[in-house]
Amino acid sequence: MSLSRMSIVGILLCIISIQLYAQKLTYTLEEAITAALKNNRDVIISEMNVRKSEAAVDEAFGYALPSLDITANLAHMIEKPKTAFPDFEALLTNATYNILFDENVLPRDDDKFKSMATKLQSFAQTNSFETKAQVTQILFNSAVFRGIGASQIYLDLAKVQYEAAKTNTILNVKKAFYGVLLSKELLNIIKCSLINAEENLKNINALYEQGLTSDFDALQAEVQVENIRPSVRELENTYLNALNGLKILLSVNLSDSIEVIGSFEYKDEELPLIEDASLLALKNNLDINSLRIKKNVDEEFINIERADYWPTIAAFGNYSYAGSSDDWNFQTYNSSMVGVTFSLNLFKGGRAANRIEQANIATMQTQEQISLTEDFITSQVTVKILDLKKVKSQIKALNRNVELAQKAYNISTTRYKEGTGTQLEIKNADVELRSAKTNLIKSVHDYIIAEAELDQLLGRVDSKYKNEITEE
Repeated sequence: MSLSRMSIVGILLCIISIQLYAQKLTYTLEEAITAALKNNRDVIISEMNVRKSEAAVDEAFGYALPSLDITANLAHMIEKPKTAFPDFEALLTNATYNILFDENVLPRDDDKFKSMATKLQSFAQTNSFETKAQVTQILFNSAVFRGIGASQIYLDLAKVQYEAAKTNTILNVKKAFYGVLLSKELLNIIKCSLINAEENLKNINALYEQGLTSDFDALQAEVQVENIRPSVRELENTYLNALNGLKILLSVNLSDSIEVIGSFEYKDEELPLIEDASLLALKNNLDINSLRIKKNVDEEFINIERADYWPTIAAFGNYSYAGSSDDWNFQTYNSSMVGVTFSLNLFKGGRAANRIEQANIATMQTQEQISLTEDFITSQVTVKILDLKKVKSQIKALNRNVELAQKAYNISTTRYKEGTGTQLEIKNADVELRSAKTNLIKSVHDYIIAEAELDQLLGRVDSKYKNEITEE
C-alpha cells in the first residue's frame, strides 16, 4: 500500500514537472523590450564598443604619461672580436734597443730592430652584463595631445551609437510584437469566419435533411468551409513565423514556446505640425547626431595628421649598472645620464600632405552624409505624419464599417432561415465582415507602428523605457 502511494505521488510529480516545463514564456510589450535591451546581440555589441572606446581614452592619456623601461642583458663570448692595432711588442723592443745604441751600451746593430706592423688584438672580456633603467617623458608632441581629444570624441560617438542601437531594438521589438498580435488577430478573424461557415453548413444540412433547401445551397456552404480552411493554415504559419522573429530579437531559443500578452490600443492624440517635427528630428535624431560626432572625429584626425609637421620634445633620464670579466669575477661600474631630445621631420616624400588630403576628403564625405541623412529624415517625418493623419481619418469609418458588416451578416443568416434570403447573401456578408475586421485591425496596427517610427525619427523614447536606455 505504501509502495502504491509512492508510485502515485511519483506519477503526479512527473505530470506536474512536465506541465511546468511545457508552460509558455509570456511577454507583455514592456517585458519584451526589457528582455531585448538586456539580451539583444546588437545592443551587447554596442555596449562592448563603448567599453572599448573608454579603454582607448585611457590609452591615449597613457601616451602623455611618463614611461619607465628596464632592460638587462648577460653575454658570454665564445670567440672574442679582434681589432688591428700596432704591435706593442715590436714597438717596445725597438725603443729599448734604440736607447741602448744611443747610450753606447751596445754597438749599433740594425738587425736587432723588428719591423713595425699592425697585429690583431682583443680588448674585450669574455663575460659581461648590463642593467639599465630609463624614464622618458613627452614634453611636446602634437599627435599625442590631439589623440587624447580624438579618443574622447570617439567615446561620445560610441555612446550615441549605443543609444541608437537600443532605440532601434525598441522599435524592432515593437514591430515584431505588434506583428505577432496582428497575425494572431487575423488568425482569430479567419477562425471566426470558419466557425460561422461551419455553423452555416450545419444549419444548411439540417434544412437539407428536412427537404427545405436545395443540393446547390448545401454544396455552396460546404465549398465555402473548405475555401476558408487553407487561409487558416496559412495564417497559422504566419503567426508562427512572427513568433520566431520576436524570439530572435529577444535571444530566445527557437524551440521555446512563447506567447505575447497585449492588444491594439488606438489613441486619438494630437499630431505635431510637420515643420515643428522636422526641426525636432534634425536636432535630436540619433543617426544625424552620430554623423555629426563622426565629423568631429574626422576633423581631429586632420589635426593628428598635421602633427607630423611639429617637433617632438622629450626628457629622459637613465641609470645603468654593468660589469665584465674573463672568469666571472666581475668588475662593475655605474653610470647615469639625463637629457632632452628634439626631433623634427623635414621631409617624408609628401606622405603627411597626402594623408591630410585624405582626412579632409573623409570629413567632406561625412558632411555629405549628414546632409543626405537630414534630407531623408525630414522626408520620412513628413511621410509618417501624413500616414498617421490618413489612418486616423479612416479608423472611425472602419469601426462603423465593422458594425455594419456584422449587422449585415446577422440579417443574411436570419433571412436565409426564414426562407427569404440566399446562400450567396450569407457568403458575401461573411466576406465583407472578414474584410471589414481585417482592414480595421491592419489600420490600427499601421497607426501604432507609424507612431513608433515617428518617435524614433524625432529621437523620442517613451518615459517607461528611459531607465533602460540611459543606464550605463
